[in-house]
Amino acid sequence: MENNIQNPSLNQLQIELTEEIAQGTFANLAIIAHSPSEFIIDFIRIVPGMPKAKVKSRIILTPDNAKRLLYALQDNIRKFDEMTKNQSFNHSFGDFIPPLGGITGQA
Repeated sequence: MENNIQNPSLNQLQIELTEEIAQGTFANLAIIAHSPSEFIIDFIRIVPGMPKAKVKSRIILTPDNAKRLLYALQDNIRKFDEMTKNQSFNHSFGDFIPPLGGITGQA
């Protein structure tokens, strides 16, 4: 019997990305809620002029995995900022970044 340390391919996780999921889902608002045992992130698409906005995806994480997501996002944003520091972008919001919380949602 082989030990996992001797055969690193046994420790690799294969992740399948279906074509449908690879297309992604656009969201321009996130609402975050939590309980003692989980974090819930609702990704929402707001369409101007429409009185309702629909939750497009809900992700439920353990607190440890929510922290891992936070650290991964911080690292990727830092890398993005370094890569694009001399580039200009035409953002319709300028430097404004909308808040991720503070809006009461219903599930």
